[in-house]
Amino acid sequence: MCPRGQRSVSWSEQRKPTGTEIIRVHFAKADCDACPVRAKCTSATNHLYGRSLTLLTQPQQQALDQRRREQETAEWRAAYGTRAGVEGTISQAVRVTRARTTPYRGLHKTHLGHVLIAAGLNLHRLDAWWTKTSIGTTHISRFTRLGLELAA
Repeated sequence: MCPRGQRSVSWSEQRKPTGTEIIRVHFAKADCDACPVRAKCTSATNHLYGRSLTLLTQPQQQALDQRRREQETAEWRAAYGTRAGVEGTISQAVRVTRARTTPYRGLHKTHLGHVLIAAGLNLHRLDAWWTKTSIGTTHISRFTRLGLELAA
């Protein structure tokens, strides 16, 4: 049922191209077209139905919920802190130097290019540390920004 009390007209078990099992839920077009809160609803549509949702199967949803609960613990945050730092460094290397591709041919030249990129990043980070400048900001998704705007 939708938040306004309308029952779904179709449930179907499907598989994503990756093999993940999902459940598609569709609501009647007539119900969705006339809904007064349509702008706040999901925008997923189907030419035969009104709005549609994609849900995980119950075991998948329970596993996801369990992982999200684990992420709230201090132990998980401590373990993830190291990974976040490493991922931040890799992200900076990719954004600043285009480290995913190399203009060189051969393993030795490519390795030298990576060593020079690493040295340059270290110099860049040292400069940021000495001048107390931020290296970069955390990305905030459009969806999260929308929630922050609505809460303000």
